[in-house]
Amino acid sequence: MAPTPPTRDKILSLFFSKPRHRFSLPEILKGTAGSRGELQAVTDCLRQLCREGKLVRLKKNHYALPDAGNCVSGKIQAHPDGFGFLIPDEKGREDIYLNRREMRRVMHGDRVVVRIDRKRGGTTEAHVVQIVERGQKRILGTYEEFEGKSFLVPMDLRIGPAIPLTAGGARPDKGKVIAAEIVRYATALSSSQARLLETLGDPDDPEVQTQAVIFRYGLPTAFTEESRREAAQCPRTIDPGELAFRTDLRPLITVTIDGEQARDFDDAVSVQRKNGLYYLYVSIADVSRYVTSETGLDQEAYQRGTSVYFPDRALPMLPEELSNGICSLNPAEERLTKTALLEINGRGEILQSRFFNSIIRSHARMTYTEVRRILVDHDQECTERYRRLVDDFRLMEELALLLWENRKGRGSLDFDLPEAEIILDLQGMPENIVRAERSIAHRIIEEFMIAANEAVARHLKEKDFPFLYRVHEGPDQDTLHAIAPFLLSLGYRLPLKREKITPKELQRLLEACRGKPEERVLNRVLLRAMKQAHYAPENIGHFGLASTCYTHFTSPIRRYPDLIVHRMLENALQGKKLKPKEKEDLVSYLEEAGKHTSERERTAMDAEREMVDLKKAQFMMDKIGQEFPGFVTGLAGFGFFVQLDAYFIEGLVRLATLKDDSYQYYEKEYLIKGRRHGRAFRLGDSIRIKVARVNAFRGEIDFELISAG
Repeated sequence: MAPTPPTRDKILSLFFSKPRHRFSLPEILKGTAGSRGELQAVTDCLRQLCREGKLVRLKKNHYALPDAGNCVSGKIQAHPDGFGFLIPDEKGREDIYLNRREMRRVMHGDRVVVRIDRKRGGTTEAHVVQIVERGQKRILGTYEEFEGKSFLVPMDLRIGPAIPLTAGGARPDKGKVIAAEIVRYATALSSSQARLLETLGDPDDPEVQTQAVIFRYGLPTAFTEESRREAAQCPRTIDPGELAFRTDLRPLITVTIDGEQARDFDDAVSVQRKNGLYYLYVSIADVSRYVTSETGLDQEAYQRGTSVYFPDRALPMLPEELSNGICSLNPAEERLTKTALLEINGRGEILQSRFFNSIIRSHARMTYTEVRRILVDHDQECTERYRRLVDDFRLMEELALLLWENRKGRGSLDFDLPEAEIILDLQGMPENIVRAERSIAHRIIEEFMIAANEAVARHLKEKDFPFLYRVHEGPDQDTLHAIAPFLLSLGYRLPLKREKITPKELQRLLEACRGKPEERVLNRVLLRAMKQAHYAPENIGHFGLASTCYTHFTSPIRRYPDLIVHRMLENALQGKKLKPKEKEDLVSYLEEAGKHTSERERTAMDAEREMVDLKKAQFMMDKIGQEFPGFVTGLAGFGFFVQLDAYFIEGLVRLATLKDDSYQYYEKEYLIKGRRHGRAFRLGDSIRIKVARVNAFRGEIDFELISAG
């Protein structure tokens, strides 16, 4: 029998035995007890390990671990001017500058390995030694022609200049939006080349803009045939036999409270008060009853990871038969749910919690606006229409405020940064952009969902059941040290003597500036210092909520991590015990699922943000030449961003347009200042601008400075 070629584990073990060594092929064969006849198999394995980023190929056909030989792995962040940076995978490591020469054969978003070479005089230079994964495969842009040749001008200027298109096929009209795929990546001597896939249409067409964002982020718009078939087979009504295994909550007054445009309702609430205690019922759609593991529905929901919401449409995680049908807690319809019942005292403390499968019938589909009109505006018409529910809403308000005071007492952060709400006309064009409403109605649902999520997390942790936590790390000390001088210039001191800052200390800063002119600036600066929350099977707590144990349980129709948590809760309710190997396999699955769903969440957020920017730019198209007051919201080496007072819209004042002086950005001081005359621009400064240029397709708005102060 022929000997088995060395496995990847054997090869990696050899490298880990000498982490700083650079191995040649003969050394690898000898170190893994391989023979000459196995050379090709070993070479193939090495190539695969390099593609995965576990090894890096060096000069003269040598191989090493990524951190050997001063190698660093990470993702490319390109700049429109041709240079770029490597954002290292290793946390806490500074970004690495890449000159234009090194950027010729890589693109924005590529995952690469670079080698750091030290030069005479102590300087360093980074060289790309390996491209692990390409970040751009399909690109979007406008069609242009130069000297009879076809080009795509990328929508994202960081991808690079015009990319040549392969010859053949009908040519679109100049300026049309096109989609293409890269057929050849650039080298040091040649440029990239792409193949035209389709022509989307005019860049000013709202539908084309939406399709452009969908294409750019690779968002799925249609469900697979298997998913549609399985969704069609789901029941439309509740089987009466379900009552034998569920708690009947249909007599309980239960309502949903959502935005006006919401179509899928996955959470319903009810509150009672007895003997000085509050009893909060949070009933969540039992999606796991209909979407079972390893089905087509489940696999597609996992790949999507989350629903994506645009101003004019939604791309749901689940087919409409489920998301708007049998899983949605529609009013006056029986629905299967999982319920968290929390017993809460008069100080907002949760005394105990229970969890069970249930069946409910929502008594009303309420909107935030309607609840606000009842509780805040005391609107007679609305109060009369829902008179049988008014006392319940007042009790909900009472409990929500208690929960908030309790949460605030432990240091939970509440950034007061308003969001934009885009009002569209019948043609999908923005007719107004207003401040999104946030009232006691939003507070009610927010507090009830946070309380339920924490309770489920504590329950599963006590049962020693692996699940996905929603975790949020605190800000890095380096980041806080960087913003401390700026905060001090506003009169606020960051307590940085200890190793780590606490949520309560940041909360005191937010409270101290409440209602003051510098509030919006300080909120923005502190929020930008925060890290992004994500999903993981290891519990490191949630800094922003000042919570030691938190998960996402309340939105399984639109978030896959919640569906995972529902399945874990079901196992716990059934009293299932995991064997050590089962537990190990589950943790491994959760690690991968946490990474994947966190990435899908970030992709959805980026796509949603870009779509909002496009709508904002559309809204400003007919306002070119008009003047508006605003304030400075961001600073960069190329200019400063200004938000208009009249609308929640930001635009850029480019430093190149300021002719009175030569301006420089002082990053540590959060300041742009003229070198000759000393004129300065700071965050929060009030200024007046004129709308100079709008590119709706790219979501870009340029302002010209009229006056400051």
